[in-house]
Amino acid sequence: MHRIAVLAIFSLLLSGCEKGNPLTVVKAVAVGVPSLAPFFEENSGLGEDTATVRALPVRGSLQQGDTPGLYGGSKQPTVCDVARLERFLTDPGNHAKAQAWADVLDIGTDGIPEYLDRLTPVLLRHDTLVRNHDYKKEKAVPYNSLLQAGIAILVDEQGLPAVKCSCGNPLRPFEGDTGRISVRFEDGNKKWAGYERKSVVAVKPAPRKLQRVALVDVQEPARGISRPVGTTGGKDTAFDARRRRTVPDLAGRSFAQAGRELTDAGLAAGYSGPRAPAGDAKVTATDPPAGTELPFGGYVMLTVAGGGPSGSGGPSGPTTTPPPPPSGPRTPATSTPPSSGPTGPSGPSSSSGRPGVSPSPPSSSTAPGPASPKGSSSRPSPPRSTPSPPTSAPVTSSAPAPPPPPSTTSAPLTSRPATGGPASTEPASSEPATDGPGTTVATVAT
Repeated sequence: MHRIAVLAIFSLLLSGCEKGNPLTVVKAVAVGVPSLAPFFEENSGLGEDTATVRALPVRGSLQQGDTPGLYGGSKQPTVCDVARLERFLTDPGNHAKAQAWADVLDIGTDGIPEYLDRLTPVLLRHDTLVRNHDYKKEKAVPYNSLLQAGIAILVDEQGLPAVKCSCGNPLRPFEGDTGRISVRFEDGNKKWAGYERKSVVAVKPAPRKLQRVALVDVQEPARGISRPVGTTGGKDTAFDARRRRTVPDLAGRSFAQAGRELTDAGLAAGYSGPRAPAGDAKVTATDPPAGTELPFGGYVMLTVAGGGPSGSGGPSGPTTTPPPPPSGPRTPATSTPPSSGPTGPSGPSSSSGRPGVSPSPPSSSTAPGPASPKGSSSRPSPPRSTPSPPTSAPVTSSAPAPPPPPSTTSAPLTSRPATGGPASTEPASSEPATDGPGTTVATVAT
């Protein structure tokens, strides 16, 4: 009886927690396994996945679309046949499919060619959460899925997954809690080698439109690939991903400008708290300090002061951020790892009138290279500020002690598109490195 009572209480606690934040069921999609109801047949020549890619470890479950090195490429530029996909979608015989496809992306069928012209083919370097769509009864049927690393996709101008190349299925951002998912391996999608629940990521939109996507060759990680947005590989240029990057002097820069400079240098930026500080908040220090050499894609944690919530200009205290622990080949100076994972700008955003368009205006990139962004009406979300701990002024006997600072998190910042690279000739991109909780299958949440 005692044991039964304990089990009953445990079951009630579990169900109570689940009601407030239930698990999101996610269907695994493995490399080379055809969809049961694709928009177009997997063998139609639309795209080719790469089976040899293994998912990289990450420091958090959220990545922004311009995080340097988030995506991969190869010397074989034809992983996605965008021209063939356009022919299929503009064929009058496929009008019903084209209408359902366009509806997912909130565009008209007449806007499909222009939309496709702004997409860029890449290979996933991480097992990635998306909102996938099958085609059933002349409608797009959405479902959450986990795409295996090595799958070829098209990304939009903010780095968001837009199309699964091999079958043409439209993709949208995953909107669930990345820390509360239940991945189902079924319909031939067996658990793949190297799968780690804690290394699953979801992608949030870059704050600004990209001009170039800086990729890492999935077969030769020392080789970086700079790919202009809207091209399929024919205009790629290579750069040395082994060269170490120097942390620039960012003191006095705005938070937004510091993020752009770090991206140009081939580095990523981090901050404390669940939301990014205001874009006008002033950077007072970096960790590691200016002049430190980091591996390509190394993280630099920013300390800021000033600025207001969501750029309102109101006051805010300094935000200090310890750097996350190193992951993979990176060796940045580190301190105590933060307690939880990062968050990017809220809500999905995309270009050309697609869902989630947010109010902040796009900006042009200053990165070198002939590429320029193609027309789009998308505007990314502005970074939002996070409460900061009080300053270190001494407490007097007549005043109560300040409240303890809020627990901090470390999250990736990419306030600038992953464009052509550090200041002169090399594109900025890096392996995504975050420090938050991985995407896991939770059993009890209280």
